[in-house]
Amino acid sequence: MGKAKQPAIDGSETERNTKWKAIVSEYQKPNFYRASWQVLNSVGAYVGLWVLMYLTRLYSAPWWMTIALALLGGMLLVRIFIIFHDCGHGSFVKSRKANNILGFITGLLTFTPYYHWRWEHSVHHATSGDLSRRGLGDVWTLTVKEYIEASRWKKLAYRLIRNPFVLFLLGPIFLFIFLERVPSRKAKPRERRSVWLMNFSVVALACTLIAIFGFLPWLVIQFTAMMVASSIGVWMFYVQHQFEDTYWVDSEDWDYTTAAIKGSSYYKLPKVLQWFSGNIGFHHVHHLSPMIPNYYLEKCHRSDPMFQEAQEITLWSSLKTVNYRLWDEDAKKLIGFRQFKKQLQKENKSALKKAA
Repeated sequence: MGKAKQPAIDGSETERNTKWKAIVSEYQKPNFYRASWQVLNSVGAYVGLWVLMYLTRLYSAPWWMTIALALLGGMLLVRIFIIFHDCGHGSFVKSRKANNILGFITGLLTFTPYYHWRWEHSVHHATSGDLSRRGLGDVWTLTVKEYIEASRWKKLAYRLIRNPFVLFLLGPIFLFIFLERVPSRKAKPRERRSVWLMNFSVVALACTLIAIFGFLPWLVIQFTAMMVASSIGVWMFYVQHQFEDTYWVDSEDWDYTTAAIKGSSYYKLPKVLQWFSGNIGFHHVHHLSPMIPNYYLEKCHRSDPMFQEAQEITLWSSLKTVNYRLWDEDAKKLIGFRQFKKQLQKENKSALKKAA
């Protein structure tokens, strides 16, 4: 796929928007063969792992072998979720019907109701970085002012949810096993029905696998794979929006292009992790155009210098993001509780000096 030749980025905002729209349009064309190969090496490989795990139990192989395969299965589930994600955007293959069917199948494997998740995720894309429209499809984020004015119980709940152990270990598995089983009150009838249909399908699949593996082996395998997949998935989503110099503004100042480039990171991962995560590390490109299938995100990213404006985060530097908890509206950046405490102490000292 060729690169679009466009003028330099020193024009007006309108010219800039015209520029990126022209560029991404070159990559918004699903490729049947790439998509088919990705389904084979992701969904096919995942099914193959379940066959291998069955054989390890059938021939009484050491449990560590089964667990190791389940861990690898969890990594593949992350890649399968990206296929599910692309289907939700209608970008994975050209056919809308094929996207919906494949979305349901991959949703079943990841325990996620297709239409309900698609609706929530569309809200995320439409509101990412908008302080006035937080609360659906994002990570709970309070401003410094909101935290100061919050009740003791709300502060406790916020600290608990933003604790790394809860946010990246307990929370993710609770989200995919339990919360995805209940439709949002704001969801429309079709989205609600998709939750109940998926719940029935998950139970049917679980019963089938229990009949083949036995309850305990199935539980250990399924829980291990889901734990790995959900934790990595939530981590990826967190890192790609919750970095220090991310983008949060009120609705009247919100801009789609700026929110995509400045509010979504470029998570530069080693090639093997980039493969397992389905190229979603090029998140700024994805937010500019959700219609680009994951297998073209890297090409689009490298097609023009304007995409290099996104915040680049490496595997090592991403570890620092766990400390960012509050949005400082004055400094226009995320800060940690320790930094927040220092700011309060400094302000209190200044107030005492003025009073004296």
